Amino acid sequence: MIILFGGMMWFMQRNQKKAANKRQEQLNSMTPGSEIVTIGGLHGILSSVDSEKGTIELDAEGVILTFDRSAVKSVKPVESVATSDALDGVISEAKSDVTEVTEKSATPDSPFE
Repeated sequence: MIILFGGMMWFMQRNQKKAANKRQEQLNSMTPGSEIVTIGGLHGILSSVDSEKGTIELDAEGVILTFDRSAVKSVKPVESVATSDALDGVISEAKSDVTEVTEKSATPDSPFE
């Protein structure tokens, strides 16, 4: 009976420790530009992080608000910006698709010409 109780306590502590590590990792990953949701349900973009004071500043549609770091519920990291080379490749591919479709649709036997 004592072994069962001890095993149950060990599993509970382990799960709590995993959750605490995940939350700490999430708070450490905050960078300006990240999308933040507070425990009060406020959505905003992270403007700055003050590690000394333990506060963050959110930009919520032009209004700058200051919160404790502990008030953060979730963090969506900044999405990587596509490079100009990748964009050029997508644009040239789209242009070739449009040219191909245009060439196929122009038939000399069309009654609408």
